[in-house]
Amino acid sequence: MASTPSATTDAFLAQLYELLRIESVSSDGAHPEELRAAAEWIAGLIGGATITADHGNPLVDGLIPASKPGAPTVIAYGHYDVQAVGPRDLWDSEPFEPEVREGWIHARGVTDDKGNFFAVLRAALDLAAAGELGVNVRVLADGEEEIGGHSVIHHLATVEGDFGAAVIFDGGMVDAQRPAITTGLRGLAGAQLRLRTGRRELHSGMYGGAAANAVHDLHRVLRRLIDLPEAFSAGIAPVTGSERASWAQLPAGDDLLREAGAVPADPAAGGEFYERTGARPSLTVHSIAAGDPTLHKTSIVQDALASVSLRLAPGQDAEAMSALFERTVREACPPGATIDVEMWPPAQPAWMDPEHPVLRLGFDAIERATGVRPLAVRSGGTIPVAAAFAGRGIPTILSGFGTDEDNIHSPNERMELRRLDWAYSSAREIFRSLPGIGGQTPASLS
Repeated sequence: MASTPSATTDAFLAQLYELLRIESVSSDGAHPEELRAAAEWIAGLIGGATITADHGNPLVDGLIPASKPGAPTVIAYGHYDVQAVGPRDLWDSEPFEPEVREGWIHARGVTDDKGNFFAVLRAALDLAAAGELGVNVRVLADGEEEIGGHSVIHHLATVEGDFGAAVIFDGGMVDAQRPAITTGLRGLAGAQLRLRTGRRELHSGMYGGAAANAVHDLHRVLRRLIDLPEAFSAGIAPVTGSERASWAQLPAGDDLLREAGAVPADPAAGGEFYERTGARPSLTVHSIAAGDPTLHKTSIVQDALASVSLRLAPGQDAEAMSALFERTVREACPPGATIDVEMWPPAQPAWMDPEHPVLRLGFDAIERATGVRPLAVRSGGTIPVAAAFAGRGIPTILSGFGTDEDNIHSPNERMELRRLDWAYSSAREIFRSLPGIGGQTPASLS
């Protein structure tokens, strides 16, 4: 009897370790050769893939052909870039020399995202080698995810044709025993604000109450935003019954706030935690600067700054909300003051209908692989490529097998071997489930 394919074999792990040993850090700008090496490694794994750096760091575009002609095509997206390691003396082992200890692989990038992504790629390659891959798998490997780069978005715009689905393993589980599929991601708009009310600082005794104060006027602008006028709720996608049923099985919002050391915004915040963080827009004032609060200085300042962002709910239009944000700020600026508004590039939110046939296949496939039904969750984060897929009408199975225990972006990043095996088995089951979805046959690589 043939053995059950596994991610814990020596051959699987040896190949993964090759990728993990490449110091493909994108966040410090000091590793262009390593980024290229990781891209070339993935292109070599796939075979016949192209590498383009037209829009930024090297991006891999390749195809793992289906075992039979006429099959639909799906996208497998992941990223090979990783975060910088920080102080090496905080690591218990070398960050780019993988080491297994007590059932965990320790290495930078093993969870985010090399281990998860490699599991997806290896699943497709192994099915193809066995003559059992029922879909063409178009692979997009990103080298800029950790720095918020948009090279894959620009590249995707040049890729023609329809795709039956996309598979991304760059999300997390509910906890170490419960997988999840992300059905919603928040978008983002924001700005740097600078408000001026005069040419120089003034003596508060001589001019206080008569001269405009930049701090006061900036607070008047922010007051208009903080409680978010009703217009900022336009376009919100409804929460489905299956999503709410999943949310009811998640940890209590009050517990999450307490564990994070947060003070609830109001008495209802805990009970509405998932609604507020996954299905509504929210305004955050990140920082304010004016004068020097460490000094006993009785002056009226003429210059005040703030950094402000608006997280957008799934269903909302980031361009429209960004324009509304800027218009609201400018209209709130008091007469006599001037305000500079440096808008951030808006990022679209995404919503993936959990009742879509492709997502239902994803829920079923992961349950078969793990024995546990995934929960539908929404994330407060922003993944631009998922929004781009949603914008093209590509149903996306966004999952992954990381947890809070994995020290992502921190020293001693690690991944449990059991969960790596779940990732591999789940990807195999997903690819086995997708042949009936329809979609394009392979297009030429761009």
